Amino acid sequence: MSEFRFNENDLKTVRYFRAPQDNRVVAIYISGDFDEYDKFPPYLDTAEEVAHLQAAYRGADPDTERRTKAHITDDQWPLQIVMLERAPGGTTLPHYHIPDRELPKLPTRHQVLICQRGAAKVTIYTTDGTHLGDVVLKRDDLILMLEGHQVEFLEPKTKLIEIKQGPFPDNDAADKVDIQEQTRHAHR
Repeated sequence: MSEFRFNENDLKTVRYFRAPQDNRVVAIYISGDFDEYDKFPPYLDTAEEVAHLQAAYRGADPDTERRTKAHITDDQWPLQIVMLERAPGGTTLPHYHIPDRELPKLPTRHQVLICQRGAAKVTIYTTDGTHLGDVVLKRDDLILMLEGHQVEFLEPKTKLIEIKQGPFPDNDAADKVDIQEQTRHAHR
């Protein structure tokens, strides 16, 4: 999926934060009650893709795959988010993943936050300090952040899982660039 095939304004459980200058995606919020698989289906456009699906996933067929698997991120991004919902017994063959091309050099490292319990407010910024909006993460919500962000813990014992590209720099100071809010952008 090199470009999205849906209208973002029709989404109820996914929110894209976009930079006003060039419309690039800065963050993607996915609600814990995500159920919009039909808007992000894997596109099984060839007989070879369908044959691979049937061989690699026990009990899978193209129609079920389109209703139970959602590719949320652009295929070219270095972190991929895929939402899966399977019936009991749905199984993949044992496997691992390899890059089939060199990973792109990016100006930032992508990062995912998943809320296991409690609540946290995530404020989204572009790297130049444009404020794009806020989202409150609650249990099972997640957000993929490609640029600037601030996190405020809202409840006692809030627990977030952070996943980001490695390797980690030599120290915490080398891991981040502090930004100053420059402007607020009107968002949906």
